[in-house]
Amino acid sequence: MITYQPLSASHFDALLTLGNAVHGDNYLDRPALEKLYELGFKNGINASWVALNNGKLVGFRLTVAPGNWQADKWCSPDLWPFDISELCYFKCNTVDPDCQGQGIGSGMLERSCHSVNKQGGKGGIAHIWLASPGNSAFKYFSANGGVLVKEHPGKWLPNCIEEGYICPICGSHCECVAAEMLLYFDDK
Repeated sequence: MITYQPLSASHFDALLTLGNAVHGDNYLDRPALEKLYELGFKNGINASWVALNNGKLVGFRLTVAPGNWQADKWCSPDLWPFDISELCYFKCNTVDPDCQGQGIGSGMLERSCHSVNKQGGKGGIAHIWLASPGNSAFKYFSANGGVLVKEHPGKWLPNCIEEGYICPICGSHCECVAAEMLLYFDDK
């Protein structure tokens, strides 16, 4: 049975194992996860969620609260309908491959959106991996209301060079395209 909980430090080890297995080696490390965890809070509300199957972590949604992140060169704030202070950043959504197709990703996204809405957010920005198997990440985010803002080739290459990230598709020289997407909360 799938249950959902706000992310806590007790989930970190399982989250790191699952994240690196699905997204590639060095996708996440403990210091980065600890920072993302802290950045998910605003007004005492946690925007990051996990999914558990009989107590085992089978999914996670890392979300940075509005006002707790900055746009970088892979962002297009001039194309956004809201100020960055009103938008969260959806860092990643990950579901164990054995549990995909059961609505777990959407369940975590819904809870995260609800939390961000309570934090005062009007929407969220994400960079969706277009090389996901069957382009499932783009299909999932679009089905949940995400709209394409802009495509960014090579977004994860700096992670390979600076952090030792190993893309499961490209290896140590990732040329995958990221779809910058916006999700409005008016329907959530």
